[in-house]
Amino acid sequence: MLDRTIAPQSQAVNNINLIEPGHTALANGCQVYWFNSGDQDLVRIEWIFGNLRYNAAKPLLNMAVNTMLTEGTSKLTGSQIADSIDYYGAFLQAEYGYDQSEVILYSLTRHLEHTLPVVLDILTDSQFPQHELDTFIRNQQQKLQVSLQKNDILARRAFNKAVYGNTIYGLGASATDYQQLQRADMLAHFKQMYQPANCTLVISGKVDEATLKQITGAFTNWQNSTEPADTTQPPIAPVTERFFYTEKPDALQSAIRMGLPMVYRSHPDFPALQVLNTVLGGYFGSRLMANIREDKGYTYGIGSGISSLKHGAAFFIATEVGADVCRNAIEEIEKEVNLLKTELISEEELSLVRNYMLGSILGSLENVFSHADKFKNVYFAGLGLDYYDRYSEIIKTVTAEELKSLANKYWDFDQFYKVIVGKY
Repeated sequence: MLDRTIAPQSQAVNNINLIEPGHTALANGCQVYWFNSGDQDLVRIEWIFGNLRYNAAKPLLNMAVNTMLTEGTSKLTGSQIADSIDYYGAFLQAEYGYDQSEVILYSLTRHLEHTLPVVLDILTDSQFPQHELDTFIRNQQQKLQVSLQKNDILARRAFNKAVYGNTIYGLGASATDYQQLQRADMLAHFKQMYQPANCTLVISGKVDEATLKQITGAFTNWQNSTEPADTTQPPIAPVTERFFYTEKPDALQSAIRMGLPMVYRSHPDFPALQVLNTVLGGYFGSRLMANIREDKGYTYGIGSGISSLKHGAAFFIATEVGADVCRNAIEEIEKEVNLLKTELISEEELSLVRNYMLGSILGSLENVFSHADKFKNVYFAGLGLDYYDRYSEIIKTVTAEELKSLANKYWDFDQFYKVIVGKY
């Protein structure tokens, strides 16, 4: 019988073993990476495209084109596309991101002969029917109207605009931006962006030699446009103003978002900064949670993070607090930031954070798809899988003195961009 009065033995995380992908390049320039693992005859195929250069006059093209890819081609309507995929128990979706947009297919390997041609049709012949575009614009404007009633969304938009300036990262879409979407612009954007030379194909699951050959063979005749994809982006210029307040007299809660530009994932300080961030507000047992939620009761939740994108990065703290304690909450946040600049983290707390972070990495590697996701994180940052070895080693070895030094190097509360929506 299992004696439940005895706690199971705990062990330190020593190694994190990641699946190394295979790699090949198609003649049309498409880069192919595959992860072969698992017993189920299931694959996830991701066609990942770099977004085109941000155009402030037509700011929503990257998002709108990707979102509407599955709404119809010359051969198939949006309903027929959905039915063709559903019939074979497959799943198809388009996902937009700031830096890349992708088309994702989950399919049993025995049905790839039926599902792959549908994806090829989408990637080569999407038409963005006018009636579907009109519906898209109307729906997005309605969603935007609802979103703009939420304080936390307003705070996030204002913070991003301050930190990232007039770039895709700082865009706060308006109803007028949606109204300006034109089918002709979307077709031109599609032709330039969705071509093999601008595509990274990531395949994960049970990818044997025959399956890989079948997938790559279906796209070998995929041709590039005569106009190369321009995926460069305008330089980021943060604004000079540091404090932004939107008053809502009837607000019961105030949204707070603050932070400042930060180093990228590729920077040597980034892993240790993630440890420092975790101590401050990166997990449920963080100092911000212990103070602002557990001790003061100002909020249901507060957290901090570092967002590392391809062309920009930022450290941020975000919460919603009772409108009557907004100033008190900001004072407590400043206190916690400054404590990390003046006092050493105890070895007990640092050990807890180390174990949490290493355990989170291991816990996130639950299947082959997770390994592919870890690869994408570093690949599109220009790094290799050895990044995770360095990351884990720094988590295990960084000292309290080093973390204090980093807090003083990167965190100046007076220089934080501070956004408040509600009452102050």
